[in-house]
Amino acid sequence: MPWFVLYTQPRNEKKVTERLEKLGITAYCPMTIQVRQWSDRKKKVEVPLLNSYVFVQLAEANRKLVFEVPGIVRYLFWLGEPAIVRDEEIKTLQNWLAHDFAKLEVSALKPGDTIILKEGAFKNQEALIKTISKTKMQLVLTSLGLLVTLTTQVIDPELI
Repeated sequence: MPWFVLYTQPRNEKKVTERLEKLGITAYCPMTIQVRQWSDRKKKVEVPLLNSYVFVQLAEANRKLVFEVPGIVRYLFWLGEPAIVRDEEIKTLQNWLAHDFAKLEVSALKPGDTIILKEGAFKNQEALIKTISKTKMQLVLTSLGLLVTLTTQVIDPELI
């Protein structure tokens, strides 16, 4: 069965995913952990990787069932047809989120360089370096059409 992309109301991704799963629909909302700071504390918070998007796997004939769930706005369309995400792209995203990129080392690279990733979830994928800073590096994964930001807590200045 294909994966379709749902557009949700802002900040409803988790709730929509839970409600869809209660209906027996396979749903996936990629989540990541971010450190958020309040005036009195810092806290790790689980947030959606793609704001307002949830992936659902169901048959074409059952596409209307998702609108029984509050918080769903519409399907995402591409060239007049519902956007379909391949199974291997969902698996790649899941594998990527399962890895810890805080141990990534950066050396002798500059924006504009093209690299081949040697390990991790995107092994053997070609990436274009968009930006590099002391704590972040943005990569454009050309084959998937994704912009990925790698963030680390501590980076040795010698590595940049």
